[in-house]
Amino acid sequence: DAIHLEGIELRARIGVSEEERAAPQRLSVCLTVWPVTDFDELADQIAQAVDYAAVCDTVRNLVAGRTDKLIETLAGAIASHLLATFPIARVRVEVRKFILPDVDHVAVVLTRERPAGA
Repeated sequence: DAIHLEGIELRARIGVSEEERAAPQRLSVCLTVWPVTDFDELADQIAQAVDYAAVCDTVRNLVAGRTDKLIETLAGAIASHLLATFPIARVRVEVRKFILPDVDHVAVVLTRERPAGA
């Protein structure tokens, strides 16, 4: 059972050079989260579910306060923060950056799991 959020549009100060980080750039984030509770155990109660609106807000707030050089670093920070904040067992993060001419986007993808016993 998983929840997928496709194309969360963000603006971030990211890039290797100071000039690249000087102004916010467009990023797109795609997330898949695997809740610790199976969907058939939710009893149709929102309090038992992962609030995907809160997940989006959390990602937006996290990214707004960062100035990373690498999208790889940002993707790792998103994954770690979501695992620590929400009742999810695993997260897949894709961060897309629209920086190269004649290329739709460049992306990094990672998957992280909650440590055993956490």
